[in-house]
Amino acid sequence: MRHTPNTSRTTRLARAAGIAALVVAAGLAGTGTALAHGSAAPAADQKVDGVMVVAGNSCSWTNASTSAAAPNALTVDRATVNAPGGNLACGGGIAATLNNNPAFTFDDTADTAGTARTDLIDITGRQSFISCRYKATNIVWDRDGTTRKYINRAFTATKTSGSFLCPGSVTTPAGDASMLFR
Repeated sequence: MRHTPNTSRTTRLARAAGIAALVVAAGLAGTGTALAHGSAAPAADQKVDGVMVVAGNSCSWTNASTSAAAPNALTVDRATVNAPGGNLACGGGIAATLNNNPAFTFDDTADTAGTARTDLIDITGRQSFISCRYKATNIVWDRDGTTRKYINRAFTATKTSGSFLCPGSVTTPAGDASMLFR
């Protein structure tokens, strides 16, 4: 009979916190790392790629559909982010699901040149038997130069349901999520 060491409550809580942090940003999109770099394409594809790196694990997707081309107001189609229609995948044994179609607005005026806002991100993450659901509102993103890559400002997401092992809220530091509209 093989002996399996017990996992301490502290270790489980640390994992839950890591799951929560991944969950919040998995549907958004790394420690300042984007999937692609460079100038926006001349003809917009109405697609968005995203990436997030937390505690050494990465969640990312490519080619999600948007309702318009940035900088027009748009929504991201969750069916093209989540599998089977999309390719959202996370490392570390975590599964994530985007529960809403996030709306983005862009501001390219002189006073706030290159910012975007997201109304709501609603994400569920699972690892083993632990499931955590979080919502974040009014997220602000800063454009990277003249590209359509946007990097998040710090934000906090609040737990709306899930295991008692899930933290009540999770803060994502500035630069830990990015989106590339094309």
